[in-house]
Amino acid sequence: MPIYEYQCQECGHELEAIQKMSDDPLTECPECGKPALKKMISAAGFRLSGGGWYETDFKKGGKKNIAEKETKSSTPPCATTGSCPSCK
Repeated sequence: MPIYEYQCQECGHELEAIQKMSDDPLTECPECGKPALKKMISAAGFRLSGGGWYETDFKKGGKKNIAEKETKSSTPPCATTGSCPSCK
């Protein structure tokens, strides 16, 4: 869910709010009670909630990370084909 920053145009109070993208913007300042909140433009922030996603999710048996397979190989692919001038 995105984290939005707001600032009150009346009292200057700033706050962050976790809201759905489809939610209406907040308008009432919790500090002074006036309907003067405006969304600030800032770097997008978001929160991932729940169990999370891990490298091991949805993998069965002996499947491994593709990056691990590439780094374990000590011989570059071009050395076996002879296509690289620096490997000849």
